[in-house]
Amino acid sequence: MDGGPGQSRRRRSIDPFFRPGSPQKRRESYLIIPSLHYENRGSPLALTPSDVARIADLARLELTPDEADRTLGQLNRVLELIEALQAVDTTGVAPMTHAGDLTLRLRPDEVTEPDRRDDYQRVAPAVDHGLYLVPRVIE
Repeated sequence: MDGGPGQSRRRRSIDPFFRPGSPQKRRESYLIIPSLHYENRGSPLALTPSDVARIADLARLELTPDEADRTLGQLNRVLELIEALQAVDTTGVAPMTHAGDLTLRLRPDEVTEPDRRDDYQRVAPAVDHGLYLVPRVIE
């Protein structure tokens, strides 16, 4: 990859050394992503082709019209699933920490190792009141 001005946009977007704001292509839009507008749609979360084009541009992806249509359908199916999940009545359902009903195996809280702090600190270069002393690294 030569990084020259003739290099395609797609190739630059997958270049691991390309950084936003680099001399290759200066873009300010990656800092702030304005919200998408959802008016005049069948679903409040449904995306339009212009939304997919904007998302692809922000992600620095070059999509063909077929890829954009396929991506639009896939994203809208994901958003429909989210809407279906949000429509479920969960009143009276306690929040869960895990999808399965797990019980942790607990062991008694007993000391099983001997205290060897003095042995470890004996070989340390510098110790003061039980603390390891290290050289200052920031001046």
